[in-house]
Amino acid sequence: MNWRLAAIPATLIPIFIIAIQFDIELEDVLAIGFFPFVGAVVAMMTKLGLQGVKFAYITRKYLGNFDSILKLTGVRVGSEFIKFTTPMFIGAEFIVIYYLHKKGVKPSKSTWIAIMDIVTEVFAGGLLSIMAGIIALISGAYVVAAVVLGTSITVTALWIFFLSSKRTFQVPKILGKLAKRFGKEKGVKYIEQTNSWMEEVCTMSRENLKTSESKKVFTVSFLFSLASWSFYGISFMIIAMGTGYVINAFDSIMAVMGANAIGNLPITIGGSGLAEFGIVAYLNNLNPFDFDASQGGLAWDAVIGWRIATYYVPIAITWLLLVKLALSRISKPQAT
Repeated sequence: MNWRLAAIPATLIPIFIIAIQFDIELEDVLAIGFFPFVGAVVAMMTKLGLQGVKFAYITRKYLGNFDSILKLTGVRVGSEFIKFTTPMFIGAEFIVIYYLHKKGVKPSKSTWIAIMDIVTEVFAGGLLSIMAGIIALISGAYVVAAVVLGTSITVTALWIFFLSSKRTFQVPKILGKLAKRFGKEKGVKYIEQTNSWMEEVCTMSRENLKTSESKKVFTVSFLFSLASWSFYGISFMIIAMGTGYVINAFDSIMAVMGANAIGNLPITIGGSGLAEFGIVAYLNNLNPFDFDASQGGLAWDAVIGWRIATYYVPIAITWLLLVKLALSRISKPQAT
């Protein structure tokens, strides 16, 4: 966990480069104003809060009156710290699985709940990103469209394949051989445990997806995810108000989701640099090679302010929730 904290300052490097390259000073960012900045933070935290409520809804649907809604929400919001400090925004699911397992839930059921949570988030985000990519394509921004569509379609398709497949996935043979060769008896034990866990998850996925209850949970969770991504999208519109740059809610959502898809490329931690350049490439006449944002009315100070409000402030909040709730000591009850 310590390396994640150490990695956070590294994510500031692209912002410093942008500030130097385009002559952005602290006063320019502060000129956005207190209320637009706080409004963007509130929009982002609403996004995370909706994700938390969705996780609590899914968990209690499958486990009954398990834990409090407030605590489950806090755990899910806290788990976002892992996504913020990982390339491709992955890892939050491992925190919720870990938390549920500590509370006595079987690994296969914990994993299924985490899958339902992450799949609805990926599908909703993928849908909005694909829409953004199509708009870019129609507008003739072929490079932006290719990156946005390529990333969002690939990630969404992988999850569709995993959920719809009738296969039972196992650890790849080459990894199994390496584990057995270097890990000896322990390696064999871990591979067998992992294969057993994956078999249970695949079986549970096939069985649950066919039930009317799971279909209802999926639909409600998907709507939660659409709402949460929309709040994330309008966060840029709120920040832009402080700079005089006018953008409507729909265009703001499309720009942010396009930037989010670009930020999913496994290049930098938390999409640092990619998200900033992505939103400018999308909005600045959809020209991915024109980063002189000020010419089109969009200023880099708005982009930097948006990034601080939706990334660096939430990192501090999610870290506190992660340590306080998800990673705190829990007395393990009887398995569920």
